[in-house]
Amino acid sequence: MEYSPIYQNLHVVSSSPVKNKLFVFCIMLSLWVYMIYCCVGYCSTMPSLMVSTASSKHSQHLEKVDPNRTHPRLQNEGDLESEHQEDPLDSLYPLFGASSRDVLNNENGLDSRGGEDWDEIRSEQRTLDNNVVLSLFNESGPVESKKLPQAIIIGVKKGGTRALLEFLRVHPDIRAVGAEPHFFDRNYDKGLEWYRDLMPETQEGQITMEKTPSYYVTKDVPARIHTMSPDTRLIAVVRDPVTRAISDYTQTRSKKPDIPSFESLAFKNRTTGLIDTSWSAVQIGMYAKHLECWLQYFPKDQLLFISGERLISDPAGEMTRVQDFLGLRRVVGHKHFHFNPAKGFPCLKRPEGNSKPHCLGKTKGRTHPNIDPEVVQRLREFYKPFNRRFYQMTGHDFGWGSWS
Repeated sequence: MEYSPIYQNLHVVSSSPVKNKLFVFCIMLSLWVYMIYCCVGYCSTMPSLMVSTASSKHSQHLEKVDPNRTHPRLQNEGDLESEHQEDPLDSLYPLFGASSRDVLNNENGLDSRGGEDWDEIRSEQRTLDNNVVLSLFNESGPVESKKLPQAIIIGVKKGGTRALLEFLRVHPDIRAVGAEPHFFDRNYDKGLEWYRDLMPETQEGQITMEKTPSYYVTKDVPARIHTMSPDTRLIAVVRDPVTRAISDYTQTRSKKPDIPSFESLAFKNRTTGLIDTSWSAVQIGMYAKHLECWLQYFPKDQLLFISGERLISDPAGEMTRVQDFLGLRRVVGHKHFHFNPAKGFPCLKRPEGNSKPHCLGKTKGRTHPNIDPEVVQRLREFYKPFNRRFYQMTGHDFGWGSWS
């Protein structure tokens, strides 16, 4: 029987034990190489342990530096404290902030994402790595800058503006300059950059504020504020105009004891009962007249009128109105106030603890002089039409019922 050359060669290969083993070895080696390749490719897509380690160390470092510090990515949830060293309320501010949080609060999210495209996960991992590296070098916290005020307390003098400002400065989302800038009535020629430089530094999401009570009664101010920003929110604290006038006089007399009596200043002619409307203490209380100027430039919903009386009797209620008007979360409430019967108005207190409440200065709550009841009654009659008009313009009854 004859065999073809091809058949003979195959027979030799299949019959050689050494070559059979070599053939099997090559196949097994190929399989092992393929399995190793697959394992290396899979492991390269897993989250890096170094990222978790770095994030953990970075979070611990933040806690050691400042337990109350919040990462910029969480600044809307963290504690945004006032930095005015001269403000006596600085000791209260840390009480209202939130504690610090883990910088990488989603660091376990990558491990639980099944069935997604691996290229997308690799991209997210690279982004996470970059964020960790950047955060390790950025230890300065959220960026702060000086901004023109978005809200202004425009008046009125002796209405309760200082108390309102101090209450507002407790809120972590408000930064306010302490002194009255008087920019729009006395220093307008110095320019907006000068004005901006007076403001405190704020972070993103915080509101910059100032108060100057004389703005409300100064004719040129509404147009000037509108030129700066037509979206400015305006707040005025108003008070019974007769009581406000007496308080105004009391403050002036404390500085100038030799001034004439209240009665002589209030009347042009005491016999006829003609009121002297050129006296500033009387003129300021003609609220409706001044409001007409403001409504020429700002819609009514951009002005908020706070009751000076209710700011004393129910400060938390009035603060709720202010916080809602400014679009802020309701942080300042009943727990922050303690009524001081000696002074006759509320003081700020810590929400927790037994520390002494912080009250306004000695110049607040002065004892008023005794005024002739006939003079008081004549002033009430004088203000009656102005108050009725003011109630109509604001849509708010302030309860000055003694004029009825």
